[in-house]
Amino acid sequence: MPTVLHEVIIDLFRQRPRLAADLLALVLDTPLPEFDHARLESGDFPDIDPTEYRADAVVVLANGTDPALAVIIEVQLRPDGNKSWSWPVYLTTLRARLRCPTMLLVMCPSERTAARCRRPILIAPGCALAPVALGPADVPVVTDASTAATNPELAVLSAIAHRHHPERDAILTTLAENMVDVANGDMYIDLVMAVLPKAARHFLESLMTTGIYEYKSEFARRYYSRGEAAALLRILRTRGFTLSEATTSRIAECTDLDQINTWIDRAVTVDSLDEILADHPKP
Repeated sequence: MPTVLHEVIIDLFRQRPRLAADLLALVLDTPLPEFDHARLESGDFPDIDPTEYRADAVVVLANGTDPALAVIIEVQLRPDGNKSWSWPVYLTTLRARLRCPTMLLVMCPSERTAARCRRPILIAPGCALAPVALGPADVPVVTDASTAATNPELAVLSAIAHRHHPERDAILTTLAENMVDVANGDMYIDLVMAVLPKAARHFLESLMTTGIYEYKSEFARRYYSRGEAAALLRILRTRGFTLSEATTSRIAECTDLDQINTWIDRAVTVDSLDEILADHPKP
């Protein structure tokens, strides 16, 4: 199952496909081809073999309806040797489908993983694939209001990539001050909240509200609830409750964060599993 961090990064490209071009322009030695818009493309790469090939996201830079460059985006949280076999399939299949040049952009949360992902993949003698892998050092530190206002997705990515950076508080302050009037601003704050370490999350909370932060977007509530559900299951098992498959599924699949938090509060002291998992009263 994809992690929250994985889904948060991919969602930024879904919201702003042009983000792929913004990032490539930072690291490539050659200019990107001319294009007038960026669009999402299907990331499914069917094959006659039963193996399923599916990229995290695909962005096409195009002039009108004509594709100029296709960018396959993969989020790689840790090194995975199996990717050296699947990534070439993505590129060649997409190249044949769109009949345009293709590139692989790998987003990595650590420099170690980025270094591994940059290693050329030998396809055949004289033919190698060189992924473009971005680590935290390749993502700009966004602390100016103009960048945050004109490219909020880059500001969000900066907050995620540099969540342990010395300028973290300045990054988060810029983010908080400039998301209020941005389309999807609530969702972007939610996405950052979902992946920040505890101290940084509390700092951003203090900027956004005087109370406990409440997720406003359905996306973040859904993915944050997964972590809360996993915590509840650990508490119940630690207390010695025997959980049926149906009960485990009910908890794991619940996306109502308020309901899960109610169950967690009861799980600390209540001795009956039925009483713990009773639905909370509807308002």
